[in-house]
Amino acid sequence: MRILGLVFFIIVILLGISFAVLNADAVKLDYYFGTTSMALSLVIVIAFAIGVILGIVVSLFLILRLKGQNARLRRQIHTTEKEVKNLRNLPIKDTD
Repeated sequence: MRILGLVFFIIVILLGISFAVLNADAVKLDYYFGTTSMALSLVIVIAFAIGVILGIVVSLFLILRLKGQNARLRRQIHTTEKEVKNLRNLPIKDTD
């Protein structure tokens, strides 16, 4: 399994290097505060990285919300189990 991961990592690195070599032309990048000239492959990698970071941030907010909901439900279960235990310990009253 470890060898398979290493082979996959080497293939990804080789694909990245070939991508950078094939897209080495400079492009003009216009943004709000000015312009700059960068390699096309670098612009694509930066855009991809920004997308990944934004995806992680959005996912973290969703995960934190779900963890809070999970904790609230666990407390509710604990309270309900405690109540059921107390009800089981009550003596049964005869209505004769």
